[in-house]
Amino acid sequence: MLIAIDVGNTNMVFGLFRGEALAGSFRLKTDANRTSDEIGLLATAYFSRFALDPAEVEAVIIASVVPQVMYTLNSAMIKYFGREPLVIDGNVDPGLPYGVAGDERLGPDRAVADIAAIEKYGAPLIVLDFGTATTVDALSREGTYLGGCITAGVRISVDALFQKAAMLPSVELTVPGTVLGSTAVGQIQAGAVLGYIGSIEYLIRRTKAEMNCPEPIRVVATGGLARMVADHTSLIDVVDGRLILDGLRLIYRREKDAGRI
Repeated sequence: MLIAIDVGNTNMVFGLFRGEALAGSFRLKTDANRTSDEIGLLATAYFSRFALDPAEVEAVIIASVVPQVMYTLNSAMIKYFGREPLVIDGNVDPGLPYGVAGDERLGPDRAVADIAAIEKYGAPLIVLDFGTATTVDALSREGTYLGGCITAGVRISVDALFQKAAMLPSVELTVPGTVLGSTAVGQIQAGAVLGYIGSIEYLIRRTKAEMNCPEPIRVVATGGLARMVADHTSLIDVVDGRLILDGLRLIYRREKDAGRI
């Protein structure tokens, strides 16, 4: 069994793979104050709840954008599962080819998602990740990274509005039926959520234009708000909530088959 862990700013998502099959998954809040014992005990409790055997774990692979939790997470995997994790951009190169100038590289989560999207859906592609931040990646027909952009996620934008505007309430992230709301809550939802969807549509159209590709460009979305956005635009072709976990599985298999691990 392989444990694949996607460490985001809000949650750590654990995927348990038997071969290509996802045997189970669970989330823990990303918290730099948690000890390795807390993480290990919570993870093993999931195994116990679903009658999974920790002794079956042959490897752990992690993509993380939160360096502050890595020491305790690594320690938990070693202490409770007896496996030293493979870490993307630590001891494992994700293997994404770059077609942009300079030596700056994508965050591990984006690189892993792009690798998975190419493998699962082919290229050319646009890959969207709706997390704490929203990211857009463009991939050529050869599977080369062409560039991308980053914007604040809609939750950050709504929270900032609530914190900075004393008279405005905090609101649930739902898509209203109209742009012209009759209440403060409805108007905030219209402006924030519908406005966010509109901005994503603009970014997709502009990205496609700048890619200048004669072939159809598939748009793949992942992340917590991907379904909400995709249900209200025709520009997203696929929603894949497992993209990063599958990317970690694919990278692990590649490294194992090549004899590097």
